[in-house]
Amino acid sequence: MAGRTMQAARCPTDELSLSNCAVVNEKDFQSGQHVMVRTSPNHKYIFTLRTHPSVVPGCIAFSLPQRKWAGLSIGQDIEVALYSFDKAKQCIGTMTIEIDFLQKKNIDSNPYDTDKMAAEFIQQFNNQAFSVGQQLVFSFNDKLFGLLVKDIEAMDPSILKGEPASGKRQKIEVGLVVGNSQVAFEKAENSSLNLIGKAKTKENRQSIINPDWNFEKMGIGGLDKEFSDIFRRAFASRVFPPEIVEQMGCKHVKGILLYGPPGCGKTLLARQIGKMLNAREPKVVNGPEILNKYVGESEANIRKLFADAEEEQRRLGANSGLHIIIFDEIDAICKQRGSMAGSTGVHDTVVNQLLSKIDGVEQLNNILVIGMTNRPDLIDEALLRPGRLEVKMEIGLPDEKGRLQILHIHTARMRGHQLLSADVDIKELAVETKNFSGAELEGLVRAAQSTAMNRHIKASTKVEVDMEKAESLQVTRGDFLASLENDIKPAFGTNQEDYASYIMNGIIKWGDPVTRVLDDGELLVQQTKNSDRTPLVSVLLEGPPHSGKTALAAKIAEESNFPFIKICSPDKMIGFSETAKCQAMKKIFDDAYKSQLSCVVVDDIERLLDYVPIGPRFSNLVLQALLVLLKKAPPQGRKLLIIGTTSRKDVLQEMEMLNAFSTTIHVPNIATGEQLLEALELLGNFKDKERTTIAQQVKGKKVWIGIKKLLMLIEMSLQMDPEYRVRKFLALMREEGASPLDFD
Repeated sequence: MAGRTMQAARCPTDELSLSNCAVVNEKDFQSGQHVMVRTSPNHKYIFTLRTHPSVVPGCIAFSLPQRKWAGLSIGQDIEVALYSFDKAKQCIGTMTIEIDFLQKKNIDSNPYDTDKMAAEFIQQFNNQAFSVGQQLVFSFNDKLFGLLVKDIEAMDPSILKGEPASGKRQKIEVGLVVGNSQVAFEKAENSSLNLIGKAKTKENRQSIINPDWNFEKMGIGGLDKEFSDIFRRAFASRVFPPEIVEQMGCKHVKGILLYGPPGCGKTLLARQIGKMLNAREPKVVNGPEILNKYVGESEANIRKLFADAEEEQRRLGANSGLHIIIFDEIDAICKQRGSMAGSTGVHDTVVNQLLSKIDGVEQLNNILVIGMTNRPDLIDEALLRPGRLEVKMEIGLPDEKGRLQILHIHTARMRGHQLLSADVDIKELAVETKNFSGAELEGLVRAAQSTAMNRHIKASTKVEVDMEKAESLQVTRGDFLASLENDIKPAFGTNQEDYASYIMNGIIKWGDPVTRVLDDGELLVQQTKNSDRTPLVSVLLEGPPHSGKTALAAKIAEESNFPFIKICSPDKMIGFSETAKCQAMKKIFDDAYKSQLSCVVVDDIERLLDYVPIGPRFSNLVLQALLVLLKKAPPQGRKLLIIGTTSRKDVLQEMEMLNAFSTTIHVPNIATGEQLLEALELLGNFKDKERTTIAQQVKGKKVWIGIKKLLMLIEMSLQMDPEYRVRKFLALMREEGASPLDFD
């Protein structure tokens, strides 16, 4: 049928405007017919018709959404022609509709069941024409919603013929709603509408993970395992669509606690997590910044941090974006409640406020709190339970692979600009830098750079850069090794100065007893390295005073080549109270637990215990602490060798401390003339003739002197004139009770 010109008019009633139909007089068209409205040669719109007597013949009335969609104005002349649908190709199989509240003032957070909505939609709009891009108003549960048709798929032709579905579906621009059409609702962007049920689309969610990130660009090395664990626990549930998470009844992880030694990348990791996520910029707050001198202000600061997340959750519900709050040095504000002195209890109320915000009566599901500390033992235990900071991740010292990654990151710029010499082997540096933290490795690279730069500075009265040589500036292997030797020492490593003073004269192997002690020590070192059954090995070197126990312990520790060697010595605790001593010892052992392989030398145990025979007196507090530390196994995957020394085995026996050691090795004094002569020969202080004279006096005789005392006597006698040295030495031996000889 040929088209006719009609005039656009306003829809006569509100009820008709909700029908999605164009309204005409019954003299023009019949109700239920479909028409094509042409507003220009290239703009055609399909409408289903209803009749109403109040519409003037020759006019066709449209609702506001229809006029808006078709670009119509009241009184406009338009061409209208009947339109018939091809039922084989134009029946709607699936239609996707974007939905939102029609009026912003009527917004609420009630859930709307899309299954019921879809049934109501089919009932209201059955046998009506719909086009992609069409706008309409939909009434459901006494609420008005604005709809926009996003996508239409035709029904499978096989179904229409009563045959099994062939799976062929075609996208169409215009279609007819029939009784078995399916409708899927999709929430409009930034809408706070809460849809539930199966008749909603899987939202095109923006991935929470930024697609173009990688560890090297982020400047994170050696934390692959930790990062994958954090991702699994904290982000995996957030990557999945909300409807699947909802069906599983899964709750997101709300908190992560990163702990470990300083300089291992806790703050860096937390800072970069924000960049990795397609979330808003994280709020970073230092623990001490929360505290305020005015009453109630500290708690208010905590509330302000969570205010945005609370407001968005109220507005958007489950579709709220992720809010990340990072607390650096969280132990400053979350100490154990009741542990702080003072009557104000500010710290306690801050902890209470934080606990209630993370997981209190009104739960927030759109937050992720990341706390960082190197003192996890100080934090209130209520904060560490599941539902709060439930993911506890140790960011420890990097292993060799991790150190390689970190060095690779920090030398990347130099490599890119050809400023790194070809002789620099990053793998070699990774092997040499045992127990270096990430910050110390960065410091090593800086120190090597400054060493290289220093070569090109002219040494004159003025500080000048030799520009000719500066052009050829390169950081060499020698620069790195020099920095390793002189500039950067690991906090959790081996400081040679610690034990070098104990073996400055070397080890004098004056006989089998010394060799046996060193061999047994080597066996224990190998046991610590290789045995999975005994991660803790402890040995006590006991013997008379001055027999060289500390030197042998230091030598065994040095020969072990363990990355962490510390000496727990009473000379570093002079004037300490009992409590301070216990804390100092605990710190040494805690540091040892952070290294893969560690050796702790507990020197002169009876002095550590403040033992004196008069009384007798000793510190029970230190004794109990030491007993616990000697028996405490290191964490999983860590190994510890403890070497103790004592001159009073009998005292330790009475204190029941010997049982705390795996084994005891006796370090004897020099007991025979032959052993004495062997020691003198190895020391080389006396000439052959002098040694012969001494041999005549001591050969075959019993002597009793420690190697340390022997060294002292030799050095004293060497201060005499050469002809009196031997006489003086033998006299000193006799005075010390080391020799039974009557020498004149």
